[in-house]
Amino acid sequence: MSIYITPQDELHVEYHGIALTCPHCQTLTHLTPVAVPKFEDLSRRKPKHVGIVFRCDTCAEPIFLKFLTKAYTALRVELAASYMEIERARESFPLTYLPEEAEGLFKEALNCYSAACYNAFGSMSRRTAQSLFRELGERGKLELFDTLQEIRSLADLDDDTFATLRALLFGSDSDPWPNQPNLDSEQAGILLEVMRDLLYQTFVRKARLVQAMTFRRFVAPNQTEPVFMPPTAVR
Repeated sequence: MSIYITPQDELHVEYHGIALTCPHCQTLTHLTPVAVPKFEDLSRRKPKHVGIVFRCDTCAEPIFLKFLTKAYTALRVELAASYMEIERARESFPLTYLPEEAEGLFKEALNCYSAACYNAFGSMSRRTAQSLFRELGERGKLELFDTLQEIRSLADLDDDTFATLRALLFGSDSDPWPNQPNLDSEQAGILLEVMRDLLYQTFVRKARLVQAMTFRRFVAPNQTEPVFMPPTAVR
């Protein structure tokens, strides 16, 4: 995808434009540029990064994105296709189904991820896992590890990624300074989906199923006893 600013101070984005999850309305939407830096100023100052204000096409709230500049020419200021979201959409999860301690820890982990603090997200995910181990006991810890193995198979995770997840979530609790790997955005994204699935399979799925069963029992029609009708007397 090619993105550039013309001498007429217009932003051109090839193909289908820019779409992301709006941090305000939480909707996957396209963006419309509303404040583009002047071509003349950019060409004179040649900054390494360019900030552009967009409008969410769904809720009309402003969204600020920062782009790395690739090249300055007489006809365009070329920008990198990737960009940095200054304000990201918050990650959501049905936290109320989790144990109280794990709920607070994973909520903070999600805030770290939304702020692009990936190593902090990894640390809070580890603390969440440790809280679950205390809650579920050794058997529960083994079941969580089995679930991680299933995720590895379903998602076809490579050996290095799985080793990183295993070390981060299931590393020795006796080490006060565990050798946790540094996470980049891709690894943090994989960890997020793994944590979501682990927590969903262990707590959310069961709780929702119990709720649904209870609801069905409550609204099920009462079964009336069959009424005995004596045989008609033969005349």
